[in-house]
Amino acid sequence: MRPTRPGVLVGLVVVFTILSWAVLKPLYSSLPTVPWTAIPTVFLLALGEFYSGWMTRARIHRRPGTKPVEPLAVARLAALAKASAYGGAVFAGLFAGFALYTADLLDQETPGRDFLIAGGSFLACVLLICSALYLEYCCKVPKDSGEDER
Repeated sequence: MRPTRPGVLVGLVVVFTILSWAVLKPLYSSLPTVPWTAIPTVFLLALGEFYSGWMTRARIHRRPGTKPVEPLAVARLAALAKASAYGGAVFAGLFAGFALYTADLLDQETPGRDFLIAGGSFLACVLLICSALYLEYCCKVPKDSGEDER
């Protein structure tokens, strides 16, 4: 598995921002308000992935007081990190599109509320992307110092 490229994630955010903004133009008035529950949910996911990365790195480097980690568990965590990074980028784009669209309507109550919630959700998604990239980094196997490099 190759490491996730940040440029691809930025591209996904930009594309989904443009798409969601374009879709909202004709449909915004008929949609329900943006739910606030995405903010704590995504924030907790980001926190969990960051902690998993921290613990996995300690176990891979065999720090004192840690148990060795199973290779299959590391592979699963790397797959989770990759999926979270891409999913976070897609949802960050969707929330950014909502925030951009509602930024012009801040004088109204409901769009103003949607702007704040979409902005907070966007920030939580960016935090999830960063945590996922950190977890993916922590899943790398360190180079053995005794190994011959070719």
